[in-house]
Amino acid sequence: MFSKKDKAPMKKDTSLAKSDIKAFLGPGSQFDGKLVFNEIVRLDGTFRGEISSKDTLIVGEGADLQAEVLVGTLVLSGRFRGTIKAATRVELRAPARVEGSIETPVLTVEEGVVFNGTLNMSGEEPSAVEGD
Repeated sequence: MFSKKDKAPMKKDTSLAKSDIKAFLGPGSQFDGKLVFNEIVRLDGTFRGEISSKDTLIVGEGADLQAEVLVGTLVLSGRFRGTIKAATRVELRAPARVEGSIETPVLTVEEGVVFNGTLNMSGEEPSAVEGD
């Protein structure tokens, strides 16, 4: 019915320049704990814990997160286990693997992503992480 020619490719967000990223956890790095930040942060290493921000979190292909995440926008290409609450949007990009729950008003999923869990797109802004 549909051939690969008929499918329009998902538009990649090229508006984020490397200079826009204010913090970076590189490949081979590991962090356990709570991360609270402003502006844009990119994770390419291993993270366990809680992440909280009103801004953007970018999770690279090699990243492995087990976390409770409350952010404005999440762009995810790596492996994730836990809870995602995004006030603005979640973008799942191949080869992302997600196990857990997602709560966001806007979700985009690229072909090749694996998502096993629950999704809530009620349009209501996600509630704050306890302790904030």
